Amino acid sequence: MPELKRLHADHAPAVLAFELANRAYFAAAVSDRGDDFFDRFTARYSASLAEQEAGVCAFYVLVAEDGSVLGRFNLYDLEDGTARLGYRVAERVAGRGVATATVRELCRTATSTHGLRTLRAAASHDNAASRKVLTNTGFAPAGPADPADLGGEPGTWYQRDLLL
Repeated sequence: MPELKRLHADHAPAVLAFELANRAYFAAAVSDRGDDFFDRFTARYSASLAEQEAGVCAFYVLVAEDGSVLGRFNLYDLEDGTARLGYRVAERVAGRGVATATVRELCRTATSTHGLRTLRAAASHDNAASRKVLTNTGFAPAGPADPADLGGEPGTWYQRDLLL
């Protein structure tokens, strides 16, 4: 059974493998991270861990029984009881309810572990799968997203108020 785990230094090789294996799949729905992301992966990963340690962000990975990463689920800019949600799942598990189930779990974790009351997430108009995950997990449209937040694509902000 896959398990949602807080990002740790030991996850780095599996996270890199996940990102590389799914790069083309992700680029079909969201802006490609570019070669620089992979060239500077170790430094970026260390910076993410430092942000997490400082309490600015909280990063999670969905780990399969074999130790491979099936998805990344992130809470950004934790401040005043709110955060932005971002997520991506491997192509091999897409369309199977994995993202929906894990976003639901992360919403519970956001409240119980991080004391959050509100989550926001942006999805491009072309990303029907992400919009479906958000609406199926209790997020409601909350206004237009700046295309700069979505790699130049038009989209919508979604919001979910969490129960404490």
